Amino acid sequence: MTVKVELIKELRNMTSASVAHCKKALEEAGGDLQKAVQLLRKQGLEIAAKKQDRIAKEGRIETYVHMGNKIGVLLEVNCESDFVARNEEFSRFTKDLAMQIAASCPLYIKREDVPAEVLEHEISKEEFYKNHCLLEQPFIKDPAITIKDYLGSIIAKLGENIVIRRFIRYKLGE
Repeated sequence: MTVKVELIKELRNMTSASVAHCKKALEEAGGDLQKAVQLLRKQGLEIAAKKQDRIAKEGRIETYVHMGNKIGVLLEVNCESDFVARNEEFSRFTKDLAMQIAASCPLYIKREDVPAEVLEHEISKEEFYKNHCLLEQPFIKDPAITIKDYLGSIIAKLGENIVIRRFIRYKLGE
């Protein structure tokens, strides 16, 4: 199947994936833009899983203070090289994460971080994970994807392991 250049451009604008990946995804999806987006997300998560064992000791400390100075976030995100740490895409990702943490108040980064005794009293574990684990939350700028999906797409695009190491959220009076 031949894919129109305009469709490849549109998918690239939506996902920031490479032209070759966009073309391949559209061919596999039979020209269906939404299926191609899903395929690229899945590929991004697969790439991220392969890179998980690589050491990430560079990165950035990101800060976010909400308007009115009542909520603030301090966040550490690591990557493999200082080149990626200075990358504009990586910087945008860390800023988005800090804003996400300020807005959604997660308690943990991933579901494995949740102590078993906390889950004992929960009726719906999946709902708890969705509300309190950063990686499971819908992204505030695009609720159709989770933070885990967003992280996977950044890893696929930048080609390095990226780890959300830790964060702290401050709220005035707490």
